[in-house]
Amino acid sequence: MDRIDFRSDTVSWPTPAMRHAMANAPVGDDVYGEDPTVNKLEALAAEMVGKEAGLFVASGTMGNLTAILAHGRRGDGAIVGEDSHTFRAEAGGMAVLGGIVPNPLPTDVYGRMDLAAVQNAIYPDDPHFPNNRLILVENSYGAKGGYPIEPAYFQQIRQIADKNGMIVHMDGARIFNAAVALNLDPRELTQHVDSVTFCLSKGLCAPMGSVLCGTAEFIAQARRARKLVGGAMRQAGVMAAAGIVALTEMVERLADDHAHAKTLANGLAQIPGLIVQPELVKTNMFFFALDEAAPVTPAEFVQRLRDEANIWLSGGYSRTFRAVTHYWIQEADVALFVQTARAILQ
Repeated sequence: MDRIDFRSDTVSWPTPAMRHAMANAPVGDDVYGEDPTVNKLEALAAEMVGKEAGLFVASGTMGNLTAILAHGRRGDGAIVGEDSHTFRAEAGGMAVLGGIVPNPLPTDVYGRMDLAAVQNAIYPDDPHFPNNRLILVENSYGAKGGYPIEPAYFQQIRQIADKNGMIVHMDGARIFNAAVALNLDPRELTQHVDSVTFCLSKGLCAPMGSVLCGTAEFIAQARRARKLVGGAMRQAGVMAAAGIVALTEMVERLADDHAHAKTLANGLAQIPGLIVQPELVKTNMFFFALDEAAPVTPAEFVQRLRDEANIWLSGGYSRTFRAVTHYWIQEADVALFVQTARAILQ
């Protein structure tokens, strides 16, 4: 890459193997179900998360939206974390396009909704209220530093859903980060949900795309929802080929990203003027803050990192920053970040 970019794992460029696969991918018309590379990706993705079928979509947001549209009807309610991606970072799509009424609940330091609060959020059988339809969960939980949530939590969510005739959808944008961090098969994290979306274009390094997985019947409905939102694709195998490389070559190496994030957090925690909680760093991201007594403003901190070391970091408008590691961040880049931050704040 032409910069040392800690802003997100979405900035990662495709690997050389992905570029080769894209250039040589067999293609067809995916709307007709005739793109062999897309079909291969969807089958592989579904198998890896223990579902019957998959649907290749342009983004994680599209995957979540098509899932919600396929599962719900106008006037249905969705219990969701108040800082979850589906609620706060997807342009209100569930409400704007689906007529789905979100019922946001607080989450704890790891991104879990209180189970009693979830149960209490179930509406009475009364025409004044939305229909009880969806519980939306997330793993790893982005707003809480990408924390990986254990399967037991989702098993308990499943029990609440079954008791009340509800559907559980998981935004698993970084589900493979969670699985690697917990040393679990991804299917152990997805077995308790009806559907799951995961991204190919974050830590897995593909240039675009996500896959939505669930039952074959559900995916048939989701395919119609994808068409509705303009997401039907034609010779998409060119992009799906990179996704196959992502799933076959890039999952296990996520542990390297996690190690780099931990090293960075530990290093920054030793610098006066920075507030870091390394003990919460389990995957490839974390939040840290600039102390009020620091000798620079947040905007100056971000700009000087860029000017002095070509290190790109999101933020500058508040004292809190997020650092994210990925395939293109190496040990030397982490060391340079710590060294530069220390020089700026000395």
